[in-house]
Formats: sequence, structure tokens, C-alpha cells
Amino acid sequence: MNEYTDTETERTFAALPPAQGRGFAQTWWGRAWLKALEDTALDSVQVKAGRRLARAGAVGAVSVRPGRITAVVQDRDGAAHRADVLLAELSDEQWDRFLDMAVERAGHVAALLDRDMPPHLVEDAAAAGIDLLPGMGELEPECDCGAWDHCGHTAALCHQVARLLDQDPFVLLLMRGRAERPLLDALQERSATPGTPTAEPTGVDAAEAYAVGDILPPLPAPAGLPERPGVPPSLDTEAPPAPGIDAAALEFLAARTAAEAHRLLADALRAEAAPETELTMAQDAVRLAAGDPEAAVAVRLADGSGRDREQLSRAVRAWRLGGAAALAVCEEEWAVEGETLARARAALDSAWEEDERPTLRATANRWTVVGAPSQLRLGRDGRWWPYRKEQGRWTPAGGAAQDPATALASVEASGTEEAV
Repeated sequence: MNEYTDTETERTFAALPPAQGRGFAQTWWGRAWLKALEDTALDSVQVKAGRRLARAGAVGAVSVRPGRITAVVQDRDGAAHRADVLLAELSDEQWDRFLDMAVERAGHVAALLDRDMPPHLVEDAAAAGIDLLPGMGELEPECDCGAWDHCGHTAALCHQVARLLDQDPFVLLLMRGRAERPLLDALQERSATPGTPTAEPTGVDAAEAYAVGDILPPLPAPAGLPERPGVPPSLDTEAPPAPGIDAAALEFLAARTAAEAHRLLADALRAEAAPETELTMAQDAVRLAAGDPEAAVAVRLADGSGRDREQLSRAVRAWRLGGAAALAVCEEEWAVEGETLARARAALDSAWEEDERPTLRATANRWTVVGAPSQLRLGRDGRWWPYRKEQGRWTPAGGAAQDPATALASVEASGTEEAV
């Protein structure tokens, strides 16, 4: 979860990328949150409009405070609106009952610490008169667009918060009035109070000890990797270069070699990258050109790779988005057949709601949106790459996604940013 502030009264989460797939909530409590939105909103069209805005990445940073969530949401026309959604806080007396219930059933807190919200936790809380999840009419909207009911902006905010709830149910408890750390401190204090009834007269339940114990600090970052590549030796000496030696090109090649070695070491330490296949000369020229060489070196790389300057520029853009795989999608067209075609069609059919699905025209591994400067390209690894038409040519518009709707949404989001 990309969070960049955390206090006892507020948590702020950086804007999330466009949503993958057609569903915003993967957990049962995230779906319950969206059900409360659908039951509260009087206009289902606004709920769908909010889902489209959230999917396109139009929701900015989300602030979560007791009783309120806030974000700036951008319309498709570029207008920005502040959207708020209010949820009633639990009273002190309700929190006391929640704490009593949680201490008696330490497994509930252990589940929360594991970022889970089991149904029996919500059921036990409801039996104690505490409604954790919102119900019909409880998500109260406020938006500076002037709407008196849920509009597309507040609906988009709710869809984005569903993704946050999926990752951390403590977000819901903060909306209800208590932040994670003070809540855990209160549980620890109650557990340590003399006379507190326990299920077993001797010993300490392992789940309870884990739930109220001190949280270990995060592991330190792996050592051994310098922050930036080393600087190769300078060739600016009094001795002139030997005939046929281009000193500027040689210095650039040494610098790019150091940068590539740094990248490979970082990949090895993170265990994130599989060994790459050997690059062709044309591919390696693009890799070198991605290092922003001086003009004379760039011209040589373009000539050596068999591309003109404009073609090399598009190739470099693709390389920076995904290396050799992205470059292949940019420059190669291949026939999609058999099982691969069936999987591609199934992914396209399931990526959008039926009333939101764009009209696509297929050519080989490329699907172009009819009436829009947007295109999806299928890579040989099954990922979808977004493209946008600029000055009559298709240009890479973003990184790959497993879901075609996510890839296409990144084209729309980048187009909105440029318009603004």
C-alpha cells in the first residue's frame, strides 16, 4: 500500500494506478463497502461513472480520518473536484465494548494484524451492538460539484477506498474513530489489567501474545548495492586518441556499461529478474540510446540499428517502459491464433462491464479502439501494452498490464493529464 503519511488521526495514501480487472474489491469486506455505496446512491448511473473514473486513475491522494475520507477527483474533461464521504464514528462506549470483545477473542486481533477481517469478527461485533461495516444510507457524500446525492466523484472515491480496505481493514477502523496504534495499545493495556478474565487460568494464549506484543521493526535494506553506478575513468588526457578511436563514444559506452552492471546487480539482489536472452545489435543500440547520448552518438546508434531518428525515439520510449519485451511489441506484428487467440478474446470479453466495453478492431496482435486514438497490443507473454496515436503514428503510452482494461485505462489517464 503506497502510504506516505501516518498519524493517530489521519492516514494519507498516494494516488493508486488504474485498477486491474473489472472488480474493485477482492475481499468480502471490500465488496460489502461497495454494496453500501450502491444501496445508498439514488442514481446507479453515477455509481458507474465513478467506477470508470477510478478505473482510469482519476482519483488523487486519499486522506482517511475519523468519520471522513477525502480526495480530489478529476473529470474526463480535466476539471478537478474535492470529494468527501462521511461515515459515523463509534462512540466511546461502543469502542469499550469492542475492546472487551477483542480481548476475550484474541484471534480477532491476530486476524486484523494479518490484514484480514474474518466474518465472525464482524458478527461478534454486531452481537455486541457495534456495526463495523457501513449499511444502507451510512456513506454520506459531500462534493464541491454541487450534487446533493452521490455523484461520479464521491462514487470514484468510494471505489478507490475499497481497494485500500482490501489491503488493510484498519482503514475502516480509523474511519470509525480509532487508529491502529492507539487501538493496539488499548488492547495491550486491557490484557495486562489484573483480574481480566481469561479462557485458561494458566499460561498465555499464543494468538493473544502475538496480537498484543510489540511489533518488530522492518528489516534493513539489503547491503552491498551502491546508490548509483560507478563513474568510469575519464579519457580526457593530453595524449590524443589513436586513429579510428572516438573518445566521446567510448566514454559514453563505458558509462552505459556501468549503469547496466548496476541494474543487473540490483535485479540479482532483489531476485526479481530472470536472465535475459542475448540482445541483437539492433536491440542493443536501443538500449544504449536509452542512456541519452549526445547528438553525434545518437545519430551513429540510429544508423547502426537500421532506424531513422524518429523510429529510434519510439524504440527508446518502448525500451524504457519494458526493455526487450516492450521493444518487440513496438516493432513486431504477429498473428494471434488458436488457444492464444481464445485466451485473448476471453480476456477482452471479461475486462469491462457489458455497457462499458469499447468497440475494438483487431489486426494481428493489435486491437484498435474504434473512434479513438487508443490501441492495445498483445505481447507474446500474454501481457497487454497500451498505445496512443500521436502525429499519425502509434506510440507506446505506458507499461504492460495483465488486464486489457487496465492497459487501456492508462491511455485515457495519460491523455487526460496532457490535456490538463
